[in-house]
Amino acid sequence: MGITRRQYEQIQQRLGGATARAAVPVFAASLRAPASTHRVILGVDPSLRGTGYGVIRWAKPHPVALGHGTISCPQNWEHSRCLVKIVETLREVLQQHRPAVCVVEGLFYAQNLQTAIVLGEARGAALAVIAEAGLEIFEIAPRKVKQAVVGYGAAQKSAVARMVQRLLNLPKPPAPDAADALALALAHAQENSRYNLTPPKRI
Repeated sequence: MGITRRQYEQIQQRLGGATARAAVPVFAASLRAPASTHRVILGVDPSLRGTGYGVIRWAKPHPVALGHGTISCPQNWEHSRCLVKIVETLREVLQQHRPAVCVVEGLFYAQNLQTAIVLGEARGAALAVIAEAGLEIFEIAPRKVKQAVVGYGAAQKSAVARMVQRLLNLPKPPAPDAADALALALAHAQENSRYNLTPPKRI
């Protein structure tokens, strides 16, 4: 597997006696902010009826939640109306918090083709408005997010929400979709706080 010149230089810089470290949940590395300290990160978990979003600022000694929520759409709404609400809400979030980067949940293989199509519609609407704002967009696989935040790739949603609450010092666990979005932002911050031979996947 080839590496870029920049990756090679980073490897050389890290050869000053650094020892290999095992993968750990993000809270165990929270004292090590990435090079872009105070970077504002937007996490988005797309869904037609309940798109989760979460914005964090990665700072010492702990990351800070700037905002989070769920873009809820009733079952009787047409798909087009839901897509408009996703676009409008995310546009407001972008204007309010001015994130530097966005991370979305990676695609999964749905057994139901209709489910995959509907998810693709919501994902496309979210990506379009985020790209319109000029943000870099990355994606992380769901299991990798859970591994980074909880330490277990098959963790339940409730466990993710509780860990997100702990990491961000929230008064209560966020709603499931918002918790997933915040977890995406935390996982991305962790991934960028240490050297990685495999850089995050950019979309």
